[in-house]
Amino acid sequence: MNVFKGIINTKAKTDSNTGFSSNPSTYGGRFINKDGTANIEKRGISFLNRISWYHMMLNMNGWKFIAVLFTFYAGINFVFASLYYLIGLEYLDGVGNTGSEWVKFGKAYFFSAQTFTTVGYGHISPNGFFTSALAATEALTGLLSFAIATGLFYGRFSRPKAFLRFSQNAIIAPYKNVNALMVRLAPFKNTNLIDAEARMTMGMSVNENGIMVTKFYTLNLELQKINSLTLSWTLVHPIDENSPFYGFTEDDFAAAEGEIIVYIKAFDDLFSSTVATTTSFLFDEIVYGAKFEIMYNENDDNTTTVLHLDKINKFNKIELNKY
Repeated sequence: MNVFKGIINTKAKTDSNTGFSSNPSTYGGRFINKDGTANIEKRGISFLNRISWYHMMLNMNGWKFIAVLFTFYAGINFVFASLYYLIGLEYLDGVGNTGSEWVKFGKAYFFSAQTFTTVGYGHISPNGFFTSALAATEALTGLLSFAIATGLFYGRFSRPKAFLRFSQNAIIAPYKNVNALMVRLAPFKNTNLIDAEARMTMGMSVNENGIMVTKFYTLNLELQKINSLTLSWTLVHPIDENSPFYGFTEDDFAAAEGEIIVYIKAFDDLFSSTVATTTSFLFDEIVYGAKFEIMYNENDDNTTTVLHLDKINKFNKIELNKY
C-alpha cells in the first residue's frame, strides 16, 4: 500500500461530523460504494435480525424482484400441491383416475394455483375435511401474499428517488487562475428537481506524529446550491490556499490513500418530497489534468436543448495551470 508522506495544508478545514472513525486500520476498502450505499458488513447477530426484508425488496433490481415473486408463487403452489397429493387425490373431485401420477400431480398443482389466486374455475373441488381445510388455508395465504406483493409494487413505484447519474471519474481541471477538483452529475429521468444542494467531503489516511490516522476535510464548492437541476451540474472545488489539496501533485494523488464523498439533496416537486443520493471517488478514480466535454447543445431547429447522458464521463486530457 502506498503511503502519503507529504503535508496536508494546515489552512484546510477538518470535519469531525462525518460519522466515520479516524482510525484507518478499522476500515477495509472505501467508505461509500459507488451506488451510495455504505461499505459495511454487519455481523454479531443472526441474519434474520440484521436484514430488513421490506428495504431489501424495495431496493432490489427490477428483474430480481420479479424473479423472487415468480419463484415464491411457483414454490408455494408446489408445496400445497404436494400436500393435496399426500392427503389423497381422491379427495379432489374432478382429478379423475386416468393418466400417470405426474399428470394427476399437475392437476393438483393447477388446482392449488386457482385456490391461491382465488380464481376457482370449479373444474376441481375439495370434498373432504382435511382437503377443504387445506384449501381454505391456501386461499387465506394467497390473499395475504397478494396484499404484501401489491404493497411492495406500490412502494417500489411510489418511493421518491433521486434519479441522478454521476461521472465515473472525478477530474483535476484548470479553473480560473488555479486548478479544481470536479465531479459531474445529471438527472437521467423526466423528474423536476429544484433547490439542489451538494456537499463534498474528503477522507484521507495521513501520518500524524508517527501514527496513521484518517482525517476528514470539508471541500468548499464554487456553488453549493442551485435553483433548478435540469441539465448537468459540475461540482467544482477550487484548489486554493484553503484546500487540503493545495500543493498536491499527480504523484501525491497516486501515493495517497483517500476518498471523495459527495452528498446531493434536492426537492422533487412531483412528490413534494426531498430526495437524496451519495457516491464516492477513490483517489485512483481521479484523473489528473482533464476537462469534461460539454454534454448538451441545441437541437437542429434551435427550439430545445438536448442533454447527451452518454457523455457524462467524457473528458479530454489538458495541461493544468502552473502556480
